[in-house]
Amino acid sequence: MFQIPNKIKRLIIASNYITSNKLVNTGKLILSYALSFIKLHRANNRLPYFVSIEASNFCNLHCPECPVGIRKISTANKLTFDFTLYKKLIDELKPTLLHTILYFQGEPMLHNQLPEMIHYAHLSKIYTSTSTNGHFLSENTAKAIVLSGLDKLIISVDGSEQETYQSYRVGGNFQKVMNGIKEIVHWKTTLKSVTPLLEIQFLVLRTNEHQLKEMKQLSKELNVDKITFKTAQLYDFENGHELMPTKNKYSRYKKNKSGVYKIKNRLSNHCWRAWSGAVINVHGEVLPCCFDKSSEFSFGNIREHSFNDCWHKEKASDFRESILKNRKQFEMCRNCTNQ
Repeated sequence: MFQIPNKIKRLIIASNYITSNKLVNTGKLILSYALSFIKLHRANNRLPYFVSIEASNFCNLHCPECPVGIRKISTANKLTFDFTLYKKLIDELKPTLLHTILYFQGEPMLHNQLPEMIHYAHLSKIYTSTSTNGHFLSENTAKAIVLSGLDKLIISVDGSEQETYQSYRVGGNFQKVMNGIKEIVHWKTTLKSVTPLLEIQFLVLRTNEHQLKEMKQLSKELNVDKITFKTAQLYDFENGHELMPTKNKYSRYKKNKSGVYKIKNRLSNHCWRAWSGAVINVHGEVLPCCFDKSSEFSFGNIREHSFNDCWHKEKASDFRESILKNRKQFEMCRNCTNQ
C-alpha cells in the first residue's frame, strides 16, 4: 500500500492554516514592499505574516556571543511571557497571521506553559515553531510538545561530543541534549505524529568546523528530519574573531582590501523582514526584528495598545522609511544577513 511521505503530510497539515484573509494580507505585504522600491511604502491595511514571541528572557547556558548568555542583557528579573496577554495577541492576529515563532533570546522551554502556548496558536490555525538548546526535553515535556501540535522544533547542537559542544554552549551537557532529541523522536513514533519537523541546527565555528561530517552522521543515527549548518553572528568581527570559521562558506564575513572584515551582505536599502515580521519581547514591546537585542526600537507595548496600533504607529513607519534611506545607519542592521 502506498505510504504518503512525511514531508507531504507536513505540507498538508501546514496548508490547513491558509485562509483567504491570510493570502490577501500577504499579497498586500508583498505589494507594499515592492512599492517601497519606488518610495511608495506606507500602507495602513496590512499586518506582518509572522511574529516572534519571546517565551522567556533567561537561559541556563552562557554562550559567549549571546547577549543573554554573557548577561550583557540583564536577566536579574527572570520573566516569561504572560499567557493571558499571549492569548489576546493571538486572538487579534489570527485572521492574518501565518506563523508564530515562540523564541527570541531566552530559552523558551523555561516557560512552564510553552506547550499550552503552542496548542493555543495551533487551534487558531497558525503554523508554530520554536528553537531550544534541548536541555529541558524530559519524557513528559517531549510528549507534551509533540501533543501540542508544534510544527517545527529546532534544537541547537554545536558539536558532535561534549568537549567541542561545551566550548560554545558553556555550561551545556551534550548527552542530556541527545537524550532530549531521542525523547522527541520516541514520542513522534509512539503517537504516530509527523510533527514537529525536527531540525538540528549546527552553528559553524572555528572550534567545531572539523565536525561537519560527524554531525551529518549523528543526525542520521538520531533519525531527525533535517540538519542545518548555520553561519554565526559575531560581535566585534572587524579585526577578525577567534570563533570565525576558516571555511569561507560558513562565515558571514569576508576580509576587504584594507584587511578589515565586513559582512558579506551588501546591505541594500531594503529589508523584507521589516515589512513581513515583528518581534514581541517578554515585556510586550513590539520590535522591528530579532536583531534588536536590546529593544532599542520599540514601536509600542501590547500591554497598553493593540498590536495593530503599535505596528502602524508613526514611529514604526519612520523606522521603515529610515531603512529605505540608509539601512547602514543602524548598528543592528550592519550585522544582518537578511537581503
